Amino acid sequence: MVIAIDGPAGTGKSTIARMLAENCKGRDGKPFTYINSGNLYRAITLGCLREGIPPSDPVRVLEYAKRAPLVYREGKLYLGDEMVEDLLHSDEVDAHVSPLSAIVPVRHVVNDHVRKLAAGLNAVVEGRDMTTVVFPNAEYRFYLDASIKERARRRHEQGVSRLGLEEIEAAIAKRDAIDRNKEEGSLTVGDGVSCLDTSDLTLNQVYATLIEKITMEG
Repeated sequence: MVIAIDGPAGTGKSTIARMLAENCKGRDGKPFTYINSGNLYRAITLGCLREGIPPSDPVRVLEYAKRAPLVYREGKLYLGDEMVEDLLHSDEVDAHVSPLSAIVPVRHVVNDHVRKLAAGLNAVVEGRDMTTVVFPNAEYRFYLDASIKERARRRHEQGVSRLGLEEIEAAIAKRDAIDRNKEEGSLTVGDGVSCLDTSDLTLNQVYATLIEKITMEG
């Protein structure tokens, strides 16, 4: 069973996906595994930056993506032997992950990796094209959205960026433009996908709304 969640950065996708994975069970009674496709792109970006590979170089990035030692251990993403989740939201990674993730062959590598991770599992998967490209037939598909101003405010309050609020807002707008105009796997609301604006909602309210839909449709 797959629950797929898409939407731009700062809408609460990751937190909500984790909450669902931690609290839900599939029809078989087994727990869910949380899979964040965006973190796979971020880990590849981090690896490229560390190896001096320009994230805009499609040939070298693809070569690295194919050999990147990405693995989940106890719900955490590792790059080789290093748990890298705490390193994936730096300003430098933020600046390069969208153009890197727009490289079509790299998307194929990551999407195949996500499908393999989810095979045979109850999985909550989240990203930009989980509901449209990777799991278009998932049992439950959601798109979370929020205003740019609210997403920038949330990012600023996280305290992980050195940028000012207006700079964060500009960076988010630029990233949205890239994500919505990708040659493949663009950020969009697919047919039949439930869309929810989280701008004025707490995480608990978003979680309750999704749980209600899953329960009603289940």
